[in-house]
Amino acid sequence: MSIRNLHHAIDPKSVVIIGASNRGGSLGRVVIENVLAAGFEGEIWPVNPKYDQVSGRRCYRQVADVPGVPDLAVIVTPSQTVTSLIHELGIKGTRAAVVVTAGISADNGLRQAMLDAAKPFLLRIVGPNTVGLIVPSAKLNASFAHLQAKPGGIALLSQSGAITTSLIDWAADNNVGFSKIISLGDMADADAGDFLDLFAGDAETHAIVMYLEAISNPRKFLSAARAAARVKPVVAIKAGRHTEAANAAATHTGALSGADRVVDAALRRAGILRIEGLGELFDATETIARFPPLERSRVAIVTNGGGAGVLAVDRLMDFGCELAELSSETVRALDRVLPANWSRANPVDIIGDAPPARYKTTVEIITLDPGVDILIVLNCPTGLASPVDAAHAIASLAQSGAISGKPVLTCWIGGRTAREGRTLLQQARLASYDTPSDVALAASYLARWSKAQQALVRAPSGRDEDVPSNRELARTVLQKVAAEGRQMLNELEAKAVIAAYGIPVPQTLIAKSPEETEAIAGSLLANAPRVVVKLISKSITHKSDVGGVILDIPSAVAAREAAEDIVARLKASDPTALVDGFAVQPMIDIRHAWELLLGITRDPIFGPVVLFGSGGVSVEVVEDTAVALPPLDTVLAGDLIDETRVGKLLAGFRNEPPADRAAICRALNSLSQLIVDFPCVLSMDINPLVASAEGVIALDARIEIDPQAVSRPGPNRDLAIRPYPGEWQKQVTLAERLYHLRPIRPADAALYPDFLSKTSPADIRFRFLSSRKHFQDHMLVRLTQIDYEREMAFVALDSESGELVGISRLYADPDHEAAEYGLLIRTDLQGNGLGWELLAHLRDYAAADGLKRIEGVILSDNAKMLKICREFGFSISAHPTDQTLRIATLALQSKAGAF
Repeated sequence: MSIRNLHHAIDPKSVVIIGASNRGGSLGRVVIENVLAAGFEGEIWPVNPKYDQVSGRRCYRQVADVPGVPDLAVIVTPSQTVTSLIHELGIKGTRAAVVVTAGISADNGLRQAMLDAAKPFLLRIVGPNTVGLIVPSAKLNASFAHLQAKPGGIALLSQSGAITTSLIDWAADNNVGFSKIISLGDMADADAGDFLDLFAGDAETHAIVMYLEAISNPRKFLSAARAAARVKPVVAIKAGRHTEAANAAATHTGALSGADRVVDAALRRAGILRIEGLGELFDATETIARFPPLERSRVAIVTNGGGAGVLAVDRLMDFGCELAELSSETVRALDRVLPANWSRANPVDIIGDAPPARYKTTVEIITLDPGVDILIVLNCPTGLASPVDAAHAIASLAQSGAISGKPVLTCWIGGRTAREGRTLLQQARLASYDTPSDVALAASYLARWSKAQQALVRAPSGRDEDVPSNRELARTVLQKVAAEGRQMLNELEAKAVIAAYGIPVPQTLIAKSPEETEAIAGSLLANAPRVVVKLISKSITHKSDVGGVILDIPSAVAAREAAEDIVARLKASDPTALVDGFAVQPMIDIRHAWELLLGITRDPIFGPVVLFGSGGVSVEVVEDTAVALPPLDTVLAGDLIDETRVGKLLAGFRNEPPADRAAICRALNSLSQLIVDFPCVLSMDINPLVASAEGVIALDARIEIDPQAVSRPGPNRDLAIRPYPGEWQKQVTLAERLYHLRPIRPADAALYPDFLSKTSPADIRFRFLSSRKHFQDHMLVRLTQIDYEREMAFVALDSESGELVGISRLYADPDHEAAEYGLLIRTDLQGNGLGWELLAHLRDYAAADGLKRIEGVILSDNAKMLKICREFGFSISAHPTDQTLRIATLALQSKAGAF
């Protein structure tokens, strides 16, 4: 749905508790006593026909008897009563309810009945089967948690009630406070995506932590997560990393869990830091909340104990971090100030007798090294120097937790002696950890979060101009296969499809018999020293498993014999298997080359996924693969390569030259483009893709399709991340100036300040229906980091200067029938037709997206906008409740299916 009406849940002025009770130990008793104990200052109305008073307050027999309109309802009644109560609340005017009650499921029909009752009123439901929600700053505890929560800057979203209460308990002991705590329950209506959207713009929330077991609406979740993660740290635990745990989570939540590495890829793409244990949750949040994202995360270590440095390096390597290489200038500078027996490498061992001045000078030098991004400072207690004095020295350099603008993580090892030093460092706002393992883990948090933040701002297009593609040729092949009722393409067909998308393939010819194999091999051997013969069979997916690939064949006769041997082996293993022919191709023998696997698979939650890793016949044994969500671009493709072990080998080592990384990235982008263009593709393997310094070539390929889906147009609606709609770009010339109209991108947030500075206060008031002097960063992010599935914004850019000069925006309602629009043109460029062009572009998009009408709320004194609307064909009517507003409505000729 959306965040509509959810503000009533987190900022209510009145609360009704239906099922409030005086019975000791009952949920109704615990909930109302929690509400009262928290000190909620608004109206509190108990409802229960059994009582005249509950907890010293008048109790009402039914919702209709309550003297006011409750902003928030908390329902703690038997499951079969909930539907009628939701209907009564909707009639009363309540727009948010927390349904604590369990036993409301799809199987018994109560879930849908509850949602149907809420829908006419847009009444939002948290739950059912929830612990409730807590808003400490509002003194609201509408839950049955066992403790009150302390106010703070962290918002907690949890799909497990037990984890919710456990984290509240842990936080109470560790002085951690919360802005909001939401136990999501079964998420019949409001889910994690909705609350991520809400918390992205919540001024009280500085960081968001989540415990997830299932992701029910991946497109919405990822869109909301990306918007939130651009303005504040988001940290998540996703349970179900192993098959057994995932099965348990599915049983618990009643929802499928995606394959864990796909979940990992999705969270990274959303800019979220994923951690594994509850104990890490708040440490990780505190670490990344201290610093901005880094371009790179090369770690240097300063220590007065070599062993501690080695332990830290071991853990950094375990966590996949990159150790910084000190520049020659840095080494020379350190030579001048350190004892002759210093380590002369990273870690920088400044020796156990290091006085405070040595610590301070060393840290100053290393933080100025351009090859160092993160600094870890370790201290081991000795009888030769004071840990407290060393802490004083480091603290004197700190500014906002950094030194020379670089993140510094400290670790004063020990107990009694180190404790005072750690306190001094923390007072200087330097991050402090107890062990080398802890500080290394913190560095890995910062490194992984920074990497995820880089992926976050990528917005690959649904049409990558860098991918040479012949969609019509590929479509012809796929339609032929579908017409024959087949799901699997044969090798020649699969290679034709990938070749149409620019992936090189060897010449491959088809023989119907061993005798034809001999003839074809003879012709190929005129230009190649060896050939390869492969089985073609609709009933065999993996040819190598049945001895269906013969390599390094030197003669035409040997090729015929190879084909005969393949037939004999196949009949011996499976007499019913059919032989459709043989693929004959030149033997590709490239020195210093790597066999890679590229593929497409489908995840039950996140849909199409691109896979990359080590290829060849041992792919399942080697298990060196990584996955990413399409669409990809060159940067994201490179990140995917770097996730694998073979990715490091491809960079070259010893006498092995580096492979052509750009060619591998192009091949990955081609696969990404293929799945964007053809929703019918179910799975695909290119194995092996041979990569060398000279480029890449696909020696084998298999593609599986859904024949019924061949006619479905792209872009593929099954993608978890909708591609940037690059097809909705155009150039217009107005008053002899050229403008570029295109969908908004996340990076456009940087263009807003200049645009707004050149737009008059009156025009800003007309657009936002009130005066605004400042637009906070989080609002600019919300305006530019959008979900193309539910909203659209078109920007107009001056083609010469690149300046932002106009914006039109569309936000669809939850049912995707109507959408509200907005339009703002830079003041000095009004009157030349730019507003008309942007509005027309928005109308055409809305119609193509299947919307039935667009509507605008306009101030009655906004004469220019009302004039445009009338000329455009909008009907203008009075606002039903506000005489200063007008409603402009335009009916559309829907073109649903254009996407």
